[in-house]
Amino acid sequence: MRTTRDRIRHAITFEFVGLALVTPLAAWAFGVPVADMGVVGAGAATLATIWNYVYNLGFDAAMQRLTGGTRKSVPVRVLHAVLFEAGLLIVLMPLIAWYLGISLQQAFLMDVAFAVFYMVYAFVFNWVYDRVFPLPAWQDASRAGPAAS
Repeated sequence: MRTTRDRIRHAITFEFVGLALVTPLAAWAFGVPVADMGVVGAGAATLATIWNYVYNLGFDAAMQRLTGGTRKSVPVRVLHAVLFEAGLLIVLMPLIAWYLGISLQQAFLMDVAFAVFYMVYAFVFNWVYDRVFPLPAWQDASRAGPAAS
């Protein structure tokens, strides 16, 4: 499993790159000032960073317990991304509605758009992260034969 230091690097890098991508895109797509979207994005990123650390720790522990390892296949990566975003959506929707002064329905639609963006982003980011920062056990396994990552 990953170390605490690696998990912190992962969570912070994930949020900074995601925020740099989503803030201007969301401001344009929803017609919201970039500054307001930046505040929403920064607040969401802060909550998401905490959720990212806790969620990935729990997901990896569950995988370790259920499968004996943490190497993720494509279907497991999809499940990982969907569950992460569903949990975050539940927490963020009322906060977005409150800050932007919009209805819960509007906040839900905005949050779903964020979730779709971040599901794709999470899938790609985590795959790249695992390639750039592989665990030693994965490197040993890839030398022994074809890898499932």
